[in-house]
Amino acid sequence: MVLSLLNKEKAIKEMTRRQFVSHTYPNSEIAERFRTIRTNIQFSTSNKKHQMLMITSPSNGEGKTTTAVNLAISISQQGNKVLLIDADLRRPKLQQTFNLRESEGLTDVLMEGILLEKVIFNTQIGQLDVLSSGTIPPNPAEIIGSNAMTRFLREVREEYDTVIIDCPPVLETTETKLLAGQCDGVVLTVNSGKTDQEKAVEANRLLKLVRANVLGVILNERE
Repeated sequence: MVLSLLNKEKAIKEMTRRQFVSHTYPNSEIAERFRTIRTNIQFSTSNKKHQMLMITSPSNGEGKTTTAVNLAISISQQGNKVLLIDADLRRPKLQQTFNLRESEGLTDVLMEGILLEKVIFNTQIGQLDVLSSGTIPPNPAEIIGSNAMTRFLREVREEYDTVIIDCPPVLETTETKLLAGQCDGVVLTVNSGKTDQEKAVEANRLLKLVRANVLGVILNERE
């Protein structure tokens, strides 16, 4: 299922100025697109709540982080308590996106036992909290696949209405496949001008192999 199409011209004009278009331009066409994506996800199945969502892509540079940020904002605008996690331990983006100076984050919670409340960043956008990747480890796959990560995800389910995880590209790392089965749904972001059909199909196939619940695809920068 295609969840939504993001117009390329609008994306260039608005997203290059702000990566928070759902917050800064709530009446824009793109913000409305993200509200549509939010609704499509919520109603993609009638009897199951998608509390924990993974956002990924076949390759780098397809707009998955921008999608994760704006979807999190859009869901928080409904009054939900939302946690946005940067689980891309190789090329993390959320710290830069939110201009966070503190380097502690997910890996420090998992490896050092630092309390979550000490490293959470409250965005002041609704009830949206952000957890950056933290200290970059030499072994990201082992960290993401650890029992500590499983326990952490169980804990944040208790604390938040919705958890959105910005994950590495499916075709480039193993971490995303390790996490996919622990999420209620997976959304693929595909840059229509960059990713060929074979890569998109292969990404979907790999997710299905680990029994991920692929909710749909967002076509980014569609001509």
